[in-house]
Amino acid sequence: MDNLYAQLFDCGCIKFGEFKLKSGIMSPVYVDFRTLVTYPEALRSVAKAMLVVMKGLSYDRVAGIPYAGLPLGVAVSLEGNVPMLYPRKEVKSYGTAKLIEGGYNPGETVVVIDDIITDGASKIEAIEPLKDAGLIVKDVVIVLDREQGGAAKLAEAGYTLHSVGTLSQVLESLVRQGKVSEEKRDEVARFIAEHQFK
Repeated sequence: MDNLYAQLFDCGCIKFGEFKLKSGIMSPVYVDFRTLVTYPEALRSVAKAMLVVMKGLSYDRVAGIPYAGLPLGVAVSLEGNVPMLYPRKEVKSYGTAKLIEGGYNPGETVVVIDDIITDGASKIEAIEPLKDAGLIVKDVVIVLDREQGGAAKLAEAGYTLHSVGTLSQVLESLVRQGKVSEEKRDEVARFIAEHQFK
């Protein structure tokens, strides 16, 4: 996994500094997998790692969550030769006015694909239109768990989280590789411990 984590760091997917999160909290680390679209080799590596995590899961299709989960979903779909669909963030007011793009049959099982998880709220929200359409969702597969309570929130809602790695694992790997200082790792670890979403 060291090689994958190094790729993610080198692509700028994991940044250290001072960043304002969606919640308004200031964080010493920012994870942004949207830049992966610029690095096809790294995107392919991530898709392969996600497919390893998905071994043993039962599913008919994958569903990428807009927006960061869309390229990941496409990459997993291509690499694993599995059909994909995605729930729209907004309903089209013209044409077919679909809420879900891509073909499916009610009763099929879908694995939800996304980049990271913090508190889990956006995953639960994105799953609702899939369930409303008669699709079965049991599993959510992500690249990185920030370890701030998202897995427990998903479990409460009846979903199982599967992640390629955790923020702690990435930090340990980057320290071993000399890309991040032990001091920075400890600062991020303190932040994670202090900002748990219950």
